[in-house]
Amino acid sequence: MAHVASVNISEKRGTVKHEVPEIRLRLRHGIVGDAHAGDWNRQISLLAEESIDRMRAALPQLKPGAFAENINTVGIALKNLPVGTRLRIGETEVEVTRIGKECHNDCAIKKAAGTCVMPTEGIFAVVVKEGTVRAGDAITVVGEEVRS
Repeated sequence: MAHVASVNISEKRGTVKHEVPEIRLRLRHGIVGDAHAGDWNRQISLLAEESIDRMRAALPQLKPGAFAENINTVGIALKNLPVGTRLRIGETEVEVTRIGKECHNDCAIKKAAGTCVMPTEGIFAVVVKEGTVRAGDAITVVGEEVRS
């Protein structure tokens, strides 16, 4: 089953995100307390642990939030989800708005490893249903839930 591996925030732009016990998602805002929150199309960033693991071959010290991602996932191929896909994450729901983004010119990971997964494998989303997200919360694609 797909699930949340970690949740991460940064209070200031330009700083590395750090792992926190939980995040609160707010409609038309994103994550309460995160520097990248606001009424725009990149309220929340998600990156699969499977993508990060490939980067750990070159940079074993990578920690959650190193790519400025808010939610690390396990067991879901984020990079294959089309824009418009809705994900239920714990009690919340988000809608994918963008796949990838360009790295900053000073991207430390790209400089150290020669590549970065965020531009092609990270995704961005907006909040559709508010709530709290914690490590361990289940992730399902809306419409693909197992029916009893």
